[in-house]
Amino acid sequence: MRRLILVVIILSFMNCGEKGTTIITIGHRGAMGHETENSLASIQKALDLHVDMIEIDVFKIKSGEIVVFHDQMIDRLTNGSGDIETFDLKTLKNFDLEGGHKIPLLSEVLDVMNHKVPLNIELKGPGTSQGVNDIIKNYTENKGWTLDDFLISSFDWEELKEMRRLNRDLDIAVLTEDNPLDAIGIARELNAIAINPNYLSLNNENVSEIKRQGFKIFTWTVNDPIQISRIRELGIDGIFTNYPERVN
Repeated sequence: MRRLILVVIILSFMNCGEKGTTIITIGHRGAMGHETENSLASIQKALDLHVDMIEIDVFKIKSGEIVVFHDQMIDRLTNGSGDIETFDLKTLKNFDLEGGHKIPLLSEVLDVMNHKVPLNIELKGPGTSQGVNDIIKNYTENKGWTLDDFLISSFDWEELKEMRRLNRDLDIAVLTEDNPLDAIGIARELNAIAINPNYLSLNNENVSEIKRQGFKIFTWTVNDPIQISRIRELGIDGIFTNYPERVN
């Protein structure tokens, strides 16, 4: 949380002469407009484009590891087929992602990032909280990361509740596809710092109310320059984008 606040303060100082320009650029699945989503190459590209934060998606697979992948099924992005949660790591690593990449472990992403910017981890499948929390504990205790380097989000609010039970101190953001005002209650319950809605659902009224309730707003996934400009004027705190250079 402190790092997120610091980023906002720095950007605000840099852009203090322009109304509505202060915003955090969040690389969506790395920089998936340039490299295969959630691949190590996409993570590195996001860093090269000087994002303020990177977002990834994680599942827990059959052999217990936490891997970085968006879809429940591996068919769209790999030369394999099936439910990602049913594979062990050895089998999963035999498949190729588009572009000749491999599905990375969460730990491999963290090693590439080397705590240069914060990481937003979206919990995709059930049972991800424990494994993610264990990895975060390892990296904060042994590898120079801090809790301020992490933001946990999910559309699965029950999984967010489990994460909060495991860790009272991690920053949480509530993902929602519906009316963002409906997420305020669970955000309060979780002591979340942010609500992360679809940008198409946002307007001056609900943005003002969410801000009045004390939550940041990180909205997804904004790639069109015209929409980026509109979101800036709404006073959003951060934008998830496939093309970070369009926001910076």
